[in-house]
Amino acid sequence: MKTTTEKFGATPHQPSLWTRADALKVRADDPTTTQPLVSADFPVLNNDVFIWDTMPLRDLDGNVTSVDGWSVIFTLTADRHPNDPQYLDEDGNYDILRDWNDRHGRAKMYYWFSRTGKNWEFGGRVMAEGVSPTAREWAGTPILLNDRGEVDLYYTAVTPGATIVKVRGRVVTTEHGVSMVGFEKVKPLFEADGNMYQTEAQNAFWGFRDPWPFRDPNDGKLYMLFEGNVAGERGAHKVGEAEIGDVPPGYEDVGNSRFQTACVGIAVARDADGDDWEMLPPLLTAVGVNDQTERPHFVFQDGKYYLFTISHTFTYADGVTGPDGVYGFVADSLFGPYVPLNGSGLVLGNPSSQPFQTYSHYVMPNGLVTSFIDSVPTDETGTQIRVGGTEAPTVGMKIKGQQTFVVAEYDYGYIPPMLDVTLK
Repeated sequence: MKTTTEKFGATPHQPSLWTRADALKVRADDPTTTQPLVSADFPVLNNDVFIWDTMPLRDLDGNVTSVDGWSVIFTLTADRHPNDPQYLDEDGNYDILRDWNDRHGRAKMYYWFSRTGKNWEFGGRVMAEGVSPTAREWAGTPILLNDRGEVDLYYTAVTPGATIVKVRGRVVTTEHGVSMVGFEKVKPLFEADGNMYQTEAQNAFWGFRDPWPFRDPNDGKLYMLFEGNVAGERGAHKVGEAEIGDVPPGYEDVGNSRFQTACVGIAVARDADGDDWEMLPPLLTAVGVNDQTERPHFVFQDGKYYLFTISHTFTYADGVTGPDGVYGFVADSLFGPYVPLNGSGLVLGNPSSQPFQTYSHYVMPNGLVTSFIDSVPTDETGTQIRVGGTEAPTVGMKIKGQQTFVVAEYDYGYIPPMLDVTLK
């Protein structure tokens, strides 16, 4: 198997590399890159459902947008089953952890609305049952298109396969709340091709999901980020000198890191409406470093492209590690080259005392970072936990050049709008 840099040949751009040398610089519990501790007495947004990946309504420039004064978020959501026999333990008590761990198989897209950018009110399903072509509705992006309230929801249709799709509907407001109407015809856009992006046939543990469309501030074209893995049969990738980077003596052994092949994918629209897309080579690859670069997204600031993604401790390769959380890279142009923020890529990680407290962070252009609560220990040993499935406290972050700094903590699920659109 060719190395990452060799594989794509004469293409519009060469992928930037997150190297093993970069990852060796990751340091957990640095206060400037660590999320504050989440208290075990956190409030729950809704006791009937779990929520996780949160997708604020936004425009194609990345601005979080309210409509007629109503903030709107979309979330991956699953019903809680406190009375289902399959989620009761031997004593008849609700096993919330087992229920939580099974949520992905029944994930659906729901929406919430608020006048305050927090204290979200439950809206319900975005699409009626049977509209989505697959069993699971996985994360993506809702885009407010115009002042008529039209919304394109890009998301991932999963099982069977994984397809980037979109469905168009409309947001309707009253003085009492928000409704989602339409969202009746799902349009498939593209799937992994096996040449640039790994397919399920090449790797049963592949990833291809999380569409994030955007308008490039420089050329004005419509593009889309997504998570993928570099194409090729599982275990056939080569972790060469370029992927290893400038490591000190004794760190040349890469172990079985050839199995970690994450990348941040990009596609360009051939039309103005985002119905016809061409996949391009990845913007960033992490061969030999990590196997997941989930929910990639941009913040455009100071003429630079700040690329953020989320990843886990358990998806790191042999010989490197880091906390669950946000990782970031910066470039002067869309196609790079990208360099890791803070030298390592780590931007906002969970503290080592609570390694699973939050996940699925989303960095907004105003420096606020939202996420969901996964699980928080309730005793000093960490053996007892409280499952979340609700919004985490929002964190304030500053970006300065190639560095980031945690500077503030806000209320649970605080996602204020950056601009308001009055519907006509």
